[in-house]
Amino acid sequence: MTTLSRILGLLRDVIIGAMFGPGASVDAFIVAFRIPNFLRRIFAEGGFSQAFVPVLSEYRERRDRAEVNALVEHTAAVLGVCLCLTTVVGVLAAPVLIWIFAPGFAQDLEKQTLAAQMLRITFPYILFISLTAMAGGILNTYRQFAVPAFTPVLLNLSLIGCALWLTPYFPAEQRVVALAWGVFLAGLVQLLFQFPFLLKLRLLPLPRFNRDREGVGRIITLMIPTLFAASVTQVNLLVDTVIASFLQTGSISWLYFSDRLVEFPLGVFGIALATVILPSLSAEHTGSDNTAFNKTLDWALRWVFIVALPAAAGLILLGAPLLTTLFQYNEFSQYDVQMAARSLVAYAVGLPAFILIKVLSSGFFSKQDTKTPVKIAVVAMLANIVLNLLLVFPLAHAGLALATSLSACINAALLYRILRREKGFDTGPGWRGFLARIALGLLIMALGLAYFVPDQVFWFQWDMYERAVNVVLCTLAGALAYFVTLRLTGLRLRNMLASQDLSADDAD
Repeated sequence: MTTLSRILGLLRDVIIGAMFGPGASVDAFIVAFRIPNFLRRIFAEGGFSQAFVPVLSEYRERRDRAEVNALVEHTAAVLGVCLCLTTVVGVLAAPVLIWIFAPGFAQDLEKQTLAAQMLRITFPYILFISLTAMAGGILNTYRQFAVPAFTPVLLNLSLIGCALWLTPYFPAEQRVVALAWGVFLAGLVQLLFQFPFLLKLRLLPLPRFNRDREGVGRIITLMIPTLFAASVTQVNLLVDTVIASFLQTGSISWLYFSDRLVEFPLGVFGIALATVILPSLSAEHTGSDNTAFNKTLDWALRWVFIVALPAAAGLILLGAPLLTTLFQYNEFSQYDVQMAARSLVAYAVGLPAFILIKVLSSGFFSKQDTKTPVKIAVVAMLANIVLNLLLVFPLAHAGLALATSLSACINAALLYRILRREKGFDTGPGWRGFLARIALGLLIMALGLAYFVPDQVFWFQWDMYERAVNVVLCTLAGALAYFVTLRLTGLRLRNMLASQDLSADDAD
């Protein structure tokens, strides 16, 4: 389901790039969408879900159905009131928020006004999508992963539909506002879509206060530090937006389109993996089964290295061809491809770290430890700011992307170190041999792609069909070289998929 969502997300961005191109109007929309989306990542996916799922899992394991319903109803009431107030403030303070998050727009009054106008339309998205995240947390706890994973598809379909069919109803200088209405509609549809499935579980939240103050208090206690810890990547991206607003027009768009390609493997694999293992880790911690906890986390970490490293290498080696194939049409120029390719390489460096943060954070959150990740996140955040200031001058927008990647590496390294040193996590056997096989697979893949990928000048000259055929062939060839190498060196991926309990042969 997440793969389908990401494919449609790429199609959405292809359409936006072709219809509007990187420029002032798309820069304004990205900021107007990124502010509520940033809050979604913090309050919904980042803070709330990471606090809500472990508590709900504990209630499901240890308490009766009435107590579970009471927790859900009281949580829905508190969350709903907070979100309504936040939405009202956000809509009224839209110009101020644009000034805070994109201060460079003050140099262009028209762009600043357009961004504020769209923010008033997109801001209610945080209300709808946070309630959607609560519904998704309930479904995930009850092992119904497909429905929450499908809901982002509705966002992409809404944006595609509004871009294609609503745009003509706006004047030329206001066409991009159709995308803002697409965001608003998507939030409402995503929330309503999950209602039938919650009804089937008899857990559709009916907001009522004074049902379970103790449980909601625990969620709030856990949530406060995770608001920052689980979403440090998003905070870094927002810092990038602030600085990029002072750079050349189009810089925000170049960062956005390159980030979208990195988000594809991150969403398809990283977020999906972290979402699936959190309920299992929470249940294993609740049941005091440390061996099962270690096996689950070790299994997840192995899959991060198997998938994230070749994905990052592929984005670096095929960055410009991918951007040319997907986006270089109509308003999206060859120069835009070259600029976006620079930031794509920088973002790709941090892809494994972005995924590791998701997985390793789940190990802390499942133990209901939210203080440690927030301390680490503060260190990473400070590192990102320093690196931004050091790298933005020589590398412009690509320096911002590289700073985000390097700070993510610092974050992931500290999470892993403390998880092992203080939380008793111990990896399974055979990691040296495992990493050696992956390194060999990457080397063969990289050599093959460096030798066989056509020169960049040909990609610009080819038509859409020729680009698509060649980029698919290059991607499949690289993947085939990598996975065949793993198989020939004895790494049995089928066994890893089937079981988290690796045998000695599989590990060594």
